[in-house]
Amino acid sequence: MHIIRFLDTNGWERYGIPADNGSALILHGNIFGELTTDGASAHIAKLLAPIVPSNIFCIGLNYADHALETGAKTPEYPVVFMKPTSALNHPHAVIPIPACCTHGLEVDFEAELAVIIGKNARNVCEDKALEYVYGYTAANDISARRWQKYGGGGQWTRGKSFDGFCPLGPMLVTAEEIPNPQNLKIRSILNGKIMQDSDTANMLFSVARLISLLSQDTTLLQGTVILTGTPAGVGFIRKPPVFLQPSDNIVIEIEHIGRLENLVM
Repeated sequence: MHIIRFLDTNGWERYGIPADNGSALILHGNIFGELTTDGASAHIAKLLAPIVPSNIFCIGLNYADHALETGAKTPEYPVVFMKPTSALNHPHAVIPIPACCTHGLEVDFEAELAVIIGKNARNVCEDKALEYVYGYTAANDISARRWQKYGGGGQWTRGKSFDGFCPLGPMLVTAEEIPNPQNLKIRSILNGKIMQDSDTANMLFSVARLISLLSQDTTLLQGTVILTGTPAGVGFIRKPPVFLQPSDNIVIEIEHIGRLENLVM
């Protein structure tokens, strides 16, 4: 199922199945429980991130080509950091350049597959891990590189945590529609130019492996979102570097999920 979260023309928050005419078939019930419809539709006034995460786990250096371009060693274990839930952002919403980022000359993009955990997961074995996935969406792991490198005592979280730095969307695609998350094209497009172009098959640690490792004696709560890492082609590594600027349009495309599009301001 393809599920969106949106505001209708009355300002009511709803879940629905999107149609081609700017409306959605309204879904009733708990997003993690039984969803039903009475056949009624509503106009989509504003598209929201498809889920409000309970936690946001993030994985760094999970594509060998990205580790190589940064000069980092290929990690033996996943590089784990977190974003606060206050970083959540919506499709078509503005990604703000923080005032504390020097003239905007450090804010970068990262195309990532996001995994949504559908039931509490703890000490999950790898061969059962995908049973805990409710669905998938696209993410942009916005990163303030100077703050990432210097502003957190060697930890990355600070540079990844500014308001609006975690756009998710445009929709949630339930797990049965993506039986193999390691076979999805993924790319970022900045102002119409392809910047990253890869495949989730190139992950060093698969979705199932990540869930298993992250859940060791740690409960992944229902609604947890896991950002699974980004491939090569990010802005700060380019010569000259390419950072997000006001009025830029940044798109994250993932096969079977769609286009997560945002304006930078």
